[in-house]
Amino acid sequence: MTRITDSQNFGPHLDIAARSCASISKLQVPENQDNLLIIDAHGHAVFLRDQTPHSITLPDWPRGHVRLAVLDGMGGHGNGREAAEAVATGLLLVPACVTLEELGARLDALHARLQDQFRSEGDADSFRRPGTTLTLLEIPPGAAPMLYHVGDSRLYEITAQAAQPLTVDHVPATSFAMHGLLGEREWWQQVHGEHRPQITQAYILGNAFTNPQVLDDGLLALNAANLPPFLHDLADRRLLTVRADATYLLATDGFWSCGRPLHWIARWPALLVQPGHSAGAALDALFNDYADHPPPALHIDNLSAIVLRFAPPPDPAPGENVDETALPHASMPPHL
Repeated sequence: MTRITDSQNFGPHLDIAARSCASISKLQVPENQDNLLIIDAHGHAVFLRDQTPHSITLPDWPRGHVRLAVLDGMGGHGNGREAAEAVATGLLLVPACVTLEELGARLDALHARLQDQFRSEGDADSFRRPGTTLTLLEIPPGAAPMLYHVGDSRLYEITAQAAQPLTVDHVPATSFAMHGLLGEREWWQQVHGEHRPQITQAYILGNAFTNPQVLDDGLLALNAANLPPFLHDLADRRLLTVRADATYLLATDGFWSCGRPLHWIARWPALLVQPGHSAGAALDALFNDYADHPPPALHIDNLSAIVLRFAPPPDPAPGENVDETALPHASMPPHL
């Protein structure tokens, strides 16, 4: 297991830890085609280069701004590790964003640029073009976190009671649901109750939501205009309302690539929501439990995850003026 964030500083209101591992199996150690990008509150960035952590400092990064991303390269399309690494590196050149519109426009532009880059490198067949998932959180100081999601990596909100997915997998079942061919129960069973290693949209690769036989170059943002009603609240690009009593997990699908993933995921609240445990301790507990008690019918895959927690600002002293712009997450529910 590679520890990513031990030397980073996220400020007083964020507790963040990241880990990556090629495999939990000592007999099967595939190439780690996952990647992570973590830019801390001081512009110190860490990502994987050639499967090992590489760090760089971004001199113009605004103080207090944080960017987190997990990526899962598509090995079946070739150059999966290279695709994920190219996106992680490309994200270093994307300026800190403060609106959803800016974030979406800049990341869509990076998708198009990398698509052209890989095409010019000799991959004329678009169906063999590499791809990667990208699930990213942009966290400006004093504002709500922003989500940008492509693929089937996930963001979870985990409380003592349950682990709740906050993203929609870009997989055939979602496409069927969008066209009215799957209902809510069937969608949840196929996406969260089974292991189906197929994907309908990926960063760099493009999307096949409209026609599974035709791969469009562009990305299709899923939202209330095209998702079925039971998924309307899980748009790919949105502001997040976060809770101080929850743990958030960004992870690649190696963590639920097993025969009965819901039974395995049901263990997460007990592992990740422990009083007094830091984000790092919670993430270590998740990796260790996965290695010590692997779920039945496990499919060996890369494992990468980021755990984060949001702390509310301290109560002001009597008579003290509160600078609202300094609050870490304006979207927190009032009771926090």
